[in-house]
Amino acid sequence: MANFNIISQFLKDISFESPNVPELFFKQDNGQAKLEINIDIQIKGAENNLFMVDLITKVHSKLEAGDKSIFLIESTYSGLVQMGEEKDEEVKKRTLLIDVPTLLFPAVRALIARLTSESGFPTFVMQPVDFAKLYEDRQNQNKQ
Repeated sequence: MANFNIISQFLKDISFESPNVPELFFKQDNGQAKLEINIDIQIKGAENNLFMVDLITKVHSKLEAGDKSIFLIESTYSGLVQMGEEKDEEVKKRTLLIDVPTLLFPAVRALIARLTSESGFPTFVMQPVDFAKLYEDRQNQNKQ
């Protein structure tokens, strides 16, 4: 892991949609819900070893029957990172794609839990994300 410091972290963008409310609240049996969760990480470099790490999260809950949307949350939570001098590009990449998102994720998790509870739906708490495994999976996909 490279030496780094998160100078600031902030919510860059957030969207919450629930297009089928209040109809969903009126029905007693809406059937089973399914969740689709997508996480992406984007890095933008700047001068003086400063980097912007964007943790982009999309959570889409829909009914299995009819594929009707319950809610859709899209967020971009960012960290401005000052990295120490690092010669090894792989170490730098792993730090920006694993270590920094691991530190940013709890804030995203709390935002999503708060949004779902305030919306009238049961609170949804995301499971922790193994960013190292996510990184390895993407590396393997790129090799194929």
